[in-house]
Amino acid sequence: MRKELQINLQYVDVLNEWDPFHLTSGGYETEIADTVQAIHELDDYDKLAQKIQSIYEFSFEEIIPIEKCLKVAKELLSIKANDSCSI
Repeated sequence: MRKELQINLQYVDVLNEWDPFHLTSGGYETEIADTVQAIHELDDYDKLAQKIQSIYEFSFEEIIPIEKCLKVAKELLSIKANDSCSI
């Protein structure tokens, strides 16, 4: 269980650094929690990117370009893949 927590914290770090609306002071707690849940459910970059776009659009009523969502989705899923490949 501890390893899962460490992986989730890596996801949180990536999402906090991403800061798509340039809030600089955080403010994405709900969106990050929803995104981490989506990472556990999805393994497809495109589907995760669409889900991320939808999560943030719902909260901020502004659409993040899908290319930006796809970039972060790939980074998040690479963390997930590295975790599942480790012994």
